[in-house]
Amino acid sequence: MTARTIFTAGALAALVAGGAAAQEVAVITPYLAQPGTQFYVDGFTAAAENFGWTVNVIDTAGDVGAVISRIEDVTIQGVDAIVINVDPAQIGAGLATAADAGIPVVGMDAGSDPLVAANVTSNGYAMAAETAVYVADRIGGAGNVVMFTFDPFPPVQARGVIADAIFGNFPDIEVLDRITPDVSDGGIADSRAQMEAVLAANPEPGSIAAVWAAWDQPALGALQAIEAAGRGGEGIVITGIDANPQARDAIAQGGNFEASVAQDFVGIGSVTAETVKRLLDGEELRQKVIYVPTELITAANVGAD
Repeated sequence: MTARTIFTAGALAALVAGGAAAQEVAVITPYLAQPGTQFYVDGFTAAAENFGWTVNVIDTAGDVGAVISRIEDVTIQGVDAIVINVDPAQIGAGLATAADAGIPVVGMDAGSDPLVAANVTSNGYAMAAETAVYVADRIGGAGNVVMFTFDPFPPVQARGVIADAIFGNFPDIEVLDRITPDVSDGGIADSRAQMEAVLAANPEPGSIAAVWAAWDQPALGALQAIEAAGRGGEGIVITGIDANPQARDAIAQGGNFEASVAQDFVGIGSVTAETVKRLLDGEELRQKVIYVPTELITAANVGAD
Protein backbone atom coordinates (compact mmCIF):
# COMPACT_ATOMS: atom_id res chain seq x y z
CA MET A 1 0.00 0.00 0.00
CA THR A 2 1.26 3.44 -0.87
CA ALA A 3 -0.14 6.85 -0.10
CA ARG A 4 0.68 10.31 -1.32
CA THR A 5 -0.44 13.55 0.28
CA ILE A 6 -0.94 16.52 -1.99
CA PHE A 7 -0.68 19.80 -0.11
CA THR A 8 -2.04 22.16 -2.72
CA ALA A 9 -1.07 25.76 -3.33
CA GLY A 10 -4.64 26.71 -2.50
CA ALA A 11 -4.42 24.94 0.85
CA LEU A 12 -1.19 26.76 1.66
CA ALA A 13 -2.75 30.08 0.76
CA ALA A 14 -5.73 29.31 2.98
CA LEU A 15 -3.45 28.60 5.92
CA VAL A 16 -1.41 31.73 5.40
CA ALA A 17 -4.45 33.94 4.95
CA GLY A 18 -6.76 32.59 7.62
CA GLY A 19 -4.69 30.46 9.92
CA ALA A 20 -7.34 27.73 9.75
CA ALA A 21 -6.58 24.16 8.80
CA ALA A 22 -7.43 23.22 5.21
CA GLN A 23 -10.16 20.68 4.69
CA GLU A 24 -8.72 17.21 4.09
CA VAL A 25 -10.13 14.63 1.71
CA ALA A 26 -8.91 11.04 1.37
CA VAL A 27 -9.11 9.26 -1.99
CA ILE A 28 -8.89 5.47 -1.56
CA THR A 29 -8.66 2.89 -4.37
CA PRO A 30 -7.15 -0.53 -5.09
CA TYR A 31 -7.00 0.31 -8.81
CA LEU A 32 -4.43 3.09 -9.17
CA ALA A 33 -2.53 0.87 -11.64
CA GLN A 34 -5.42 1.34 -14.07
CA PRO A 35 -4.91 4.34 -16.41
CA GLY A 36 -8.52 5.45 -15.98
CA THR A 37 -8.17 5.64 -12.21
CA GLN A 38 -5.00 7.68 -12.56
CA PHE A 39 -6.88 10.21 -14.69
CA TYR A 40 -9.76 10.28 -12.17
CA VAL A 41 -7.30 11.16 -9.43
CA ASP A 42 -5.61 13.81 -11.59
CA GLY A 43 -8.96 15.47 -12.28
CA PHE A 44 -9.92 15.31 -8.63
CA THR A 45 -6.69 16.76 -7.29
CA ALA A 46 -6.70 19.57 -9.87
CA ALA A 47 -10.18 20.61 -8.73
CA ALA A 48 -9.22 20.15 -5.08
CA GLU A 49 -6.42 22.65 -5.50
CA ASN A 50 -8.98 25.29 -6.46
CA PHE A 51 -10.95 24.46 -3.31
CA GLY A 52 -7.89 24.72 -1.06
CA TRP A 53 -8.05 21.12 0.14
CA THR A 54 -5.35 18.75 1.27
CA VAL A 55 -5.78 15.48 -0.66
CA ASN A 56 -4.41 12.15 0.58
CA VAL A 57 -4.39 9.56 -2.22
CA ILE A 58 -4.17 5.99 -0.89
CA ASP A 59 -3.54 3.04 -3.21
CA THR A 60 -4.08 -0.45 -1.75
CA ALA A 61 -2.50 -2.00 -4.87
CA GLY A 62 -5.26 -4.44 -5.80
CA ASP A 63 -6.18 -5.33 -2.22
CA VAL A 64 -9.90 -4.54 -1.94
CA GLY A 65 -10.09 -5.73 1.67
CA ALA A 66 -7.39 -3.24 2.69
CA VAL A 67 -9.68 -0.39 1.66
CA ILE A 68 -11.72 -1.04 4.82
CA SER A 69 -8.77 -0.54 7.15
CA ARG A 70 -7.64 2.54 5.20
CA ILE A 71 -11.12 4.06 5.61
CA GLU A 72 -10.92 3.30 9.32
CA ASP A 73 -7.47 4.94 9.47
CA VAL A 74 -8.52 8.19 7.81
CA THR A 75 -11.73 8.28 9.84
CA ILE A 76 -9.64 8.20 13.03
CA GLN A 77 -7.46 10.94 11.55
CA GLY A 78 -10.59 13.06 11.15
CA VAL A 79 -10.69 13.75 7.42
CA ASP A 80 -13.56 15.89 6.19
CA ALA A 81 -14.62 13.54 3.35
CA ILE A 82 -13.67 10.25 1.71
CA VAL A 83 -13.72 9.37 -1.98
CA ILE A 84 -13.70 5.70 -3.05
CA ASN A 85 -13.04 3.97 -6.35
CA VAL A 86 -14.09 0.43 -5.42
CA ASP A 87 -17.24 -1.68 -5.09
CA PRO A 88 -19.10 -0.33 -2.02
CA ALA A 89 -20.64 -3.75 -1.41
CA GLN A 90 -17.17 -5.10 -0.59
CA ILE A 91 -16.26 -2.46 1.97
CA GLY A 92 -19.44 -2.16 4.05
CA ALA A 93 -17.60 -2.20 7.38
CA GLY A 94 -15.47 0.75 6.33
CA LEU A 95 -18.45 2.71 5.05
CA ALA A 96 -20.25 2.10 8.35
CA THR A 97 -17.25 3.45 10.25
CA ALA A 98 -17.26 6.63 8.19
CA ALA A 99 -21.03 7.01 8.56
CA ASP A 100 -20.83 6.65 12.34
CA ALA A 101 -18.26 9.46 12.37
CA GLY A 102 -20.42 11.66 10.15
CA ILE A 103 -17.87 11.69 7.33
CA PRO A 104 -19.45 11.78 3.84
CA VAL A 105 -18.29 9.19 1.29
CA VAL A 106 -18.53 9.84 -2.45
CA GLY A 107 -17.96 7.24 -5.16
CA MET A 108 -15.68 8.07 -8.08
CA ASP A 109 -16.82 5.50 -10.65
CA ALA A 110 -17.62 3.15 -7.78
CA GLY A 111 -21.20 2.02 -7.29
CA SER A 112 -24.37 2.89 -5.42
CA ASP A 113 -24.90 2.13 -1.74
CA PRO A 114 -27.06 3.69 0.99
CA LEU A 115 -23.88 4.76 2.79
CA VAL A 116 -22.44 6.44 -0.33
CA ALA A 117 -23.74 10.00 -0.68
CA ALA A 118 -23.37 9.98 -4.48
CA ASN A 119 -21.55 8.12 -7.24
CA VAL A 120 -20.01 10.05 -10.15
CA THR A 121 -19.50 7.86 -13.19
CA SER A 122 -20.11 7.25 -16.88
CA ASN A 123 -23.28 5.52 -18.01
CA GLY A 124 -21.95 1.97 -18.24
CA TYR A 125 -25.20 0.68 -19.68
CA ALA A 126 -25.01 3.12 -22.58
CA MET A 127 -21.31 2.47 -23.23
CA ALA A 128 -21.79 -1.29 -23.32
CA ALA A 129 -24.80 -0.94 -25.59
CA GLU A 130 -22.81 1.17 -28.07
CA THR A 131 -19.91 -1.26 -28.33
CA ALA A 132 -22.02 -4.44 -28.28
CA VAL A 133 -24.28 -3.09 -31.02
CA TYR A 134 -21.17 -2.05 -32.95
CA VAL A 135 -19.91 -5.63 -32.76
CA ALA A 136 -23.27 -7.12 -33.74
CA ASP A 137 -23.56 -4.82 -36.73
CA ARG A 138 -19.98 -5.36 -37.90
CA ILE A 139 -20.30 -9.17 -37.88
CA GLY A 140 -23.72 -9.09 -39.51
CA GLY A 141 -25.49 -10.48 -36.48
CA ALA A 142 -23.76 -13.86 -36.71
CA GLY A 143 -20.61 -15.47 -35.33
CA ASN A 144 -18.74 -16.42 -32.18
CA VAL A 145 -17.88 -13.65 -29.73
CA VAL A 146 -15.35 -13.74 -26.89
CA MET A 147 -16.26 -11.51 -23.94
CA PHE A 148 -13.90 -10.07 -21.33
CA THR A 149 -15.75 -8.95 -18.21
CA PHE A 150 -15.07 -8.17 -14.55
CA ASP A 151 -18.09 -8.77 -12.34
CA PRO A 152 -16.40 -7.88 -9.00
CA PHE A 153 -16.51 -4.17 -9.91
CA PRO A 154 -20.10 -2.84 -10.31
CA PRO A 155 -19.48 -0.27 -13.10
CA VAL A 156 -17.82 -2.97 -15.21
CA GLN A 157 -20.25 -5.71 -14.19
CA ALA A 158 -23.11 -3.58 -15.54
CA ARG A 159 -21.40 -3.39 -18.93
CA GLY A 160 -21.27 -7.17 -19.18
CA VAL A 161 -24.97 -7.48 -18.35
CA ILE A 162 -25.93 -5.17 -21.21
CA ALA A 163 -23.58 -6.83 -23.69
CA ASP A 164 -24.98 -10.24 -22.74
CA ALA A 165 -28.50 -8.96 -23.36
CA ILE A 166 -27.66 -7.48 -26.75
CA PHE A 167 -25.79 -10.53 -28.00
CA GLY A 168 -28.61 -12.71 -26.68
CA ASN A 169 -31.01 -10.83 -28.91
CA PHE A 170 -29.19 -12.12 -32.00
CA PRO A 171 -29.97 -15.83 -32.52
CA ASP A 172 -26.87 -16.33 -34.68
CA ILE A 173 -24.40 -14.78 -32.25
CA GLU A 174 -22.86 -17.18 -29.75
CA VAL A 175 -20.76 -16.11 -26.78
CA LEU A 176 -17.88 -18.54 -27.17
CA ASP A 177 -16.22 -17.66 -23.87
CA ARG A 178 -16.76 -15.20 -21.02
CA ILE A 179 -13.41 -14.41 -19.42
CA THR A 180 -12.59 -12.60 -16.19
CA PRO A 181 -8.90 -11.68 -16.42
CA ASP A 182 -6.46 -11.09 -13.59
CA VAL A 183 -6.22 -7.31 -13.27
CA SER A 184 -3.43 -7.12 -10.69
CA ASP A 185 -1.01 -5.86 -13.35
CA GLY A 186 -3.58 -3.87 -15.28
CA GLY A 187 -5.12 -6.78 -17.16
CA ILE A 188 -3.26 -6.86 -20.47
CA ALA A 189 -0.88 -9.76 -19.80
CA ASP A 190 -3.46 -12.22 -18.46
CA SER A 191 -5.97 -11.25 -21.14
CA ARG A 192 -3.37 -12.00 -23.79
CA ALA A 193 -2.64 -15.39 -22.22
CA GLN A 194 -6.31 -16.28 -21.98
CA MET A 195 -6.98 -15.14 -25.54
CA GLU A 196 -4.07 -17.26 -26.72
CA ALA A 197 -5.80 -20.29 -25.17
CA VAL A 198 -9.08 -19.43 -26.89
CA LEU A 199 -7.31 -19.06 -30.24
CA ALA A 200 -5.56 -22.39 -29.78
CA ALA A 201 -8.89 -24.09 -29.02
CA ASN A 202 -10.48 -22.50 -32.09
CA PRO A 203 -7.83 -22.64 -34.81
CA GLU A 204 -10.08 -22.46 -37.86
CA PRO A 205 -10.20 -19.11 -39.67
CA GLY A 206 -13.57 -17.50 -39.02
CA SER A 207 -14.19 -19.49 -35.83
CA ILE A 208 -13.96 -16.25 -33.82
CA ALA A 209 -15.84 -13.27 -35.21
CA ALA A 210 -15.24 -10.69 -32.49
CA VAL A 211 -13.86 -9.83 -29.07
CA TRP A 212 -15.97 -7.57 -26.85
CA ALA A 213 -14.10 -6.23 -23.84
CA ALA A 214 -15.64 -4.32 -20.94
CA TRP A 215 -12.56 -2.07 -20.83
CA ASP A 216 -9.49 -1.48 -22.99
CA GLN A 217 -6.78 -3.53 -21.29
CA PRO A 218 -8.34 -6.92 -22.15
CA ALA A 219 -9.02 -5.69 -25.67
CA LEU A 220 -5.34 -4.77 -26.04
CA GLY A 221 -4.26 -8.14 -24.64
CA ALA A 222 -6.57 -9.92 -27.07
CA LEU A 223 -5.16 -7.84 -29.94
CA GLN A 224 -1.63 -8.86 -29.00
CA ALA A 225 -2.61 -12.53 -28.93
CA ILE A 226 -4.39 -12.35 -32.29
CA GLU A 227 -1.48 -10.59 -33.96
CA ALA A 228 1.11 -12.94 -32.40
CA ALA A 229 -0.87 -15.94 -33.66
CA GLY A 230 -0.82 -14.53 -37.19
CA ARG A 231 -4.60 -14.24 -37.26
CA GLY A 232 -4.92 -10.50 -37.68
CA GLY A 233 -6.09 -10.96 -41.25
CA GLU A 234 -9.19 -12.94 -40.30
CA GLY A 235 -11.19 -9.81 -39.61
CA ILE A 236 -11.74 -10.45 -35.90
CA VAL A 237 -13.43 -7.29 -34.63
CA ILE A 238 -12.24 -5.99 -31.25
CA THR A 239 -13.93 -3.34 -29.12
CA GLY A 240 -13.08 -1.90 -25.72
CA ILE A 241 -14.29 0.81 -23.39
CA ASP A 242 -12.27 3.78 -22.04
CA ALA A 243 -10.41 4.88 -25.20
CA ASN A 244 -7.12 5.12 -23.34
CA PRO A 245 -4.04 6.24 -25.32
CA GLN A 246 -2.96 2.68 -26.24
CA ALA A 247 -6.46 1.88 -27.46
CA ARG A 248 -6.63 5.05 -29.51
CA ASP A 249 -3.29 4.23 -31.12
CA ALA A 250 -4.53 0.74 -31.99
CA ILE A 251 -7.77 2.07 -33.46
CA ALA A 252 -5.85 4.65 -35.51
CA GLN A 253 -3.75 1.87 -37.07
CA GLY A 254 -6.88 0.49 -38.75
CA GLY A 255 -6.42 -3.09 -37.58
CA ASN A 256 -8.63 -5.44 -35.55
CA PHE A 257 -9.18 -3.02 -32.68
CA GLU A 258 -11.97 -0.94 -34.17
CA ALA A 259 -13.87 0.90 -31.45
CA SER A 260 -13.86 2.07 -27.85
CA VAL A 261 -15.83 4.56 -25.79
CA ALA A 262 -14.08 7.63 -24.43
CA GLN A 263 -14.94 8.37 -20.85
CA ASP A 264 -14.14 11.80 -19.53
CA PHE A 265 -11.93 10.48 -16.74
CA VAL A 266 -10.60 13.88 -15.74
CA GLY A 267 -14.16 15.18 -15.86
CA ILE A 268 -15.34 12.39 -13.54
CA GLY A 269 -12.61 13.34 -11.07
CA SER A 270 -13.48 17.02 -11.33
CA VAL A 271 -17.23 16.45 -10.91
CA THR A 272 -16.49 14.17 -7.94
CA ALA A 273 -14.59 17.03 -6.29
CA GLU A 274 -17.47 19.40 -7.02
CA THR A 275 -19.87 16.87 -5.47
CA VAL A 276 -17.73 16.59 -2.35
CA LYS A 277 -17.67 20.37 -2.07
CA ARG A 278 -21.46 20.51 -2.27
CA LEU A 279 -21.66 18.07 0.62
CA LEU A 280 -19.08 19.93 2.68
CA ASP A 281 -21.04 23.12 2.05
CA GLY A 282 -24.08 21.45 3.63
CA GLU A 283 -26.10 20.73 0.51
CA GLU A 284 -28.43 17.73 0.54
CA LEU A 285 -27.96 15.87 -2.75
CA ARG A 286 -31.11 14.79 -4.55
CA GLN A 287 -29.27 12.99 -7.36
CA LYS A 288 -27.38 9.96 -6.07
CA VAL A 289 -25.88 8.91 -9.42
CA ILE A 290 -24.24 11.62 -11.52
CA TYR A 291 -23.36 10.74 -15.11
CA VAL A 292 -20.57 12.39 -17.13
CA PRO A 293 -20.97 12.20 -20.96
CA THR A 294 -19.05 9.71 -23.16
CA GLU A 295 -18.20 9.36 -26.88
CA LEU A 296 -17.82 6.36 -29.23
CA ILE A 297 -14.34 6.38 -30.78
CA THR A 298 -13.69 4.71 -34.15
CA ALA A 299 -11.23 5.23 -37.01
CA ALA A 300 -13.54 8.02 -38.21
CA ASN A 301 -12.94 10.28 -35.21
CA VAL A 302 -9.93 8.88 -33.33
CA GLY A 303 -7.72 11.72 -34.56
CA ALA A 304 -10.13 14.48 -33.59
CA ASP A 305 -9.19 16.85 -30.80
